[in-house]
Amino acid sequence: MTATASTAGEPAVLDRHSSPDAVHAWAGGKAANLHRLSRAGFDVPAWAAVGTGVCAWYRETTGLGRRVDAALAGLRDDNAEEVAAAVRAVFAATDLDAASRAAVEAAYAAVGGGAVAVRSSACGEDSGRLSFAGQYDSFLNVTGADAVADRVRDCWASAYSARSLTYRRLHGLPVDSVEMAVVVQRLVPADTSGVLFTADVATGRADRMLISAGYGLGEGLVSGAVDADTITVDRAGGGGVDTVIGDKRDRVTAAPGGGCRTVTVAPADRRVPALTTDQIDLLRDTGERVEALYGVPQDVEWAFAGGRLHLLQSRPLTGTGGIAGTGGPAGTGGPAGTGDPAGTAGTVDEPTAGEVRVWDNSNIIESYGEVTAPLTFSFARHLYGRLYREYCALLGVPRAQLALMDSDFASMLGYFDGRVYYNVLNWTKVIGLLPAYRVNRTILAVAMGVPETPTETAHRPPPLAYRSRLLTAAVRARVAATFGWYCLTVRGSVARFLRRFDAVYREFDARDYSGMPAAAVYRHFTEVERTLLAQWGRMAVLDNVVMLSYGLLYALTARWLPDAPEWFRWHVVKVGDDVESTLPARRLTELARELTTRPEVAPAVRNLPPKAAHAWLRDAPGPDAAWLRAELDDYVSRFGYRSANELKLEEPDLREDPTLLMSMLRDALLAADAPVTAAGGEPGPGPDRQPGGEDADAYLDAHLRGPRRWVYERVRGRVRTVLRERERVRFARTRAFGMARRMFTAIGADLARSGALPGARDVFHLRLEELRGAFTGTVDHRELAPLAELRRSRQSEQRRLPAPPPRFVTAGGPYWGRRYPDPATGSTVDTGSAGADADTGRVLRGTPAGPGLVTGHAKVLDQPRDAGSDIVVTYRTDPGWVGVLSSASALLIERGSPLTHVAIVARELGVPTIVGIPGLTSRVRTGMRLTVDGARGTVRIDEADIIDEENA
Repeated sequence: MTATASTAGEPAVLDRHSSPDAVHAWAGGKAANLHRLSRAGFDVPAWAAVGTGVCAWYRETTGLGRRVDAALAGLRDDNAEEVAAAVRAVFAATDLDAASRAAVEAAYAAVGGGAVAVRSSACGEDSGRLSFAGQYDSFLNVTGADAVADRVRDCWASAYSARSLTYRRLHGLPVDSVEMAVVVQRLVPADTSGVLFTADVATGRADRMLISAGYGLGEGLVSGAVDADTITVDRAGGGGVDTVIGDKRDRVTAAPGGGCRTVTVAPADRRVPALTTDQIDLLRDTGERVEALYGVPQDVEWAFAGGRLHLLQSRPLTGTGGIAGTGGPAGTGGPAGTGDPAGTAGTVDEPTAGEVRVWDNSNIIESYGEVTAPLTFSFARHLYGRLYREYCALLGVPRAQLALMDSDFASMLGYFDGRVYYNVLNWTKVIGLLPAYRVNRTILAVAMGVPETPTETAHRPPPLAYRSRLLTAAVRARVAATFGWYCLTVRGSVARFLRRFDAVYREFDARDYSGMPAAAVYRHFTEVERTLLAQWGRMAVLDNVVMLSYGLLYALTARWLPDAPEWFRWHVVKVGDDVESTLPARRLTELARELTTRPEVAPAVRNLPPKAAHAWLRDAPGPDAAWLRAELDDYVSRFGYRSANELKLEEPDLREDPTLLMSMLRDALLAADAPVTAAGGEPGPGPDRQPGGEDADAYLDAHLRGPRRWVYERVRGRVRTVLRERERVRFARTRAFGMARRMFTAIGADLARSGALPGARDVFHLRLEELRGAFTGTVDHRELAPLAELRRSRQSEQRRLPAPPPRFVTAGGPYWGRRYPDPATGSTVDTGSAGADADTGRVLRGTPAGPGLVTGHAKVLDQPRDAGSDIVVTYRTDPGWVGVLSSASALLIERGSPLTHVAIVARELGVPTIVGIPGLTSRVRTGMRLTVDGARGTVRIDEADIIDEENA
């Protein structure tokens, strides 16, 4: 490229042969690190950088700079997305000038052409102070000069992405003077790739390294979209200290014609480590050399291709200040006045590292699975925050401490790519207020499926911020005494709350909101909020009473019944078959049995698609049809809010969409038909369901008597009582959310009529605080439609993205800082012995939640419909899945715990149930023949199906 394309003296293209000073000045942080690695002799794929002067030249000569500056002039704290979109459009409409195009072609030629990666490399990026990780764009598998030129232009535009603009404003950096270079690097066709942290970012230990490894290209792993193995490496001893085998169901590969695609990994490969012992040792040795080169711990991206290790980039670990342990700077110990022991190994110095947060969607995935609308998330976040603030106030936490915890209450939940997560450390802080923290946390891990990991232990916050140990002890004693009182009076508290709730519910649910002005509906919403939300805080006690009482029962079982089988631990706390939560499933079963005697309507329900059956029934003549219409109307009146995704406001319930009820009724009818013999007198088709012989009372009679039995029964009765009360409160919660859904739907309809929103359902793309602002005069109503359109588009993108991992850690800003897997959340294996169990491919294991033995065919579902009498297999459930229990022969859930709503109801109905089965939905397909042992928590796949799958 000629000198006219850049400021005098600035090279247009730089590579490993350029001087270090030139690279640092004009090639950006990413290129500077590649240059240093290359010159040090590491195996770095061929690269060249289009210098910062080229982007400056392009902006100047095409007039692009003036248009970009005009868009940036309107930047505010709340419109980064809109400004970034405007800048991106300006770049897309401005072709490269000839000199800039020549520079890009020269860089492409310098690496030999072919498939390349095109990566942004801004000045200041990947520095020791600010990493800018994830702020700018990168593109893999770009082929051809035209495509490379387009992607270079996209990288320049990403200097003004919403993430970058927000990041810069947060750190006090200018937004209009970004110096952006672009790296063009030969693409490595990786067999395995990942990230090497030369210090253990989870615990802060410098004597260990952490490796994340997955199959294929590393882009999905770095972004958090693809699951990976996590290997902790001892720097002194070599090899893996332990290996957590990730699910690894997907791999990112180069797509024909350019770009990347995600392909499914063969089941057998998912269960073995991605790296060999030799590869782990090579990464350890390479990491030590890279860290020695830079003098500080590093975050290294790497790839193995054909057995050869390539380093793709390296940058300082900005989240490792105060690394503890040998081989690094001394740890700083716990913050003053927190009550933490000084010098605890594995701490991170927060001022340097930024706040460490642990995110987990265990248990909450039952309520908010998949992508969740902004209104639902913000409504749930508001409710959780208010509820737990009221709860802590009730326990006697002083007002000054509550004020300090306000930011924690406001962020009990997190939101990543539209998915909802627990902010685990904030929950830990609330649980830590109660006595017997260790019991609480252990039972929470077992019962709710939220494991405690070394990361959580290392960063666990103190519940109170007093410097005085005496004052801390006094407040904790007060909290313990108050909590004890609520434990003893929980039944009365629930009864009073439900009386109050029923009165408010009857008043507000009876109203017709459909024709009201939006402002009037909003006023009704605030009345409900004011009268019910403050009352609900006391109900938060229930979950903690459940944990403590079950923890005591769990301890008594371990001490007095050490040989008790696993099924017993959960079967012993069956609530009772009259619990309110079982009523929808029992009512469906009753309707189906009666329906078998009504030949005028049963064939239509049995044979027509649900939507057609509902339409037929609406106008069908005769007494049987009239009977069924009346019964279904009664069912909807009583249970209409209990449906799939019932806590997701954007999802229609049975009142809005009764076709789902027809589907559940058909399943129940088919199950009622199953005992009827087929033509010729042979038994009809169906699963082979055998009694398992599991009886908790019989086991107790045989193994526990006398005073111990008396004590055990008292504790057992307490657990069953609080579980029953919790189910009653949860059903009230379902009705409250249903009432809110009706109100928000009516608000959306009126806003659409007035032109404030494009459509009625666009209200669910707004946040609760934005909707409030529209009625209190703090948000311009003209902003609502653009916000809804932006969120609708974003949600469509989120549905196409792989979900973030079930559990991960962020350091610094949750969206702009580091994100990495939380070690010790999967199954730890010895890397040399994986796959040694010859039965591994046939048997899946989970947690027994309901005993019984069933052999039948699998029905893999993502919605509670069309279950029939098969073995239902699903990734997650919510309370709306209770309907399938009227027909399913067994229930298998990949994500869940024995104390989730559906597991409790399944036990009461006698449906064999297993929860928390790793890899279930990736291993089992519809039609496979399974043998389910609910007592042992095992699922055996028929050998013929295994062979067919491997051949496929």
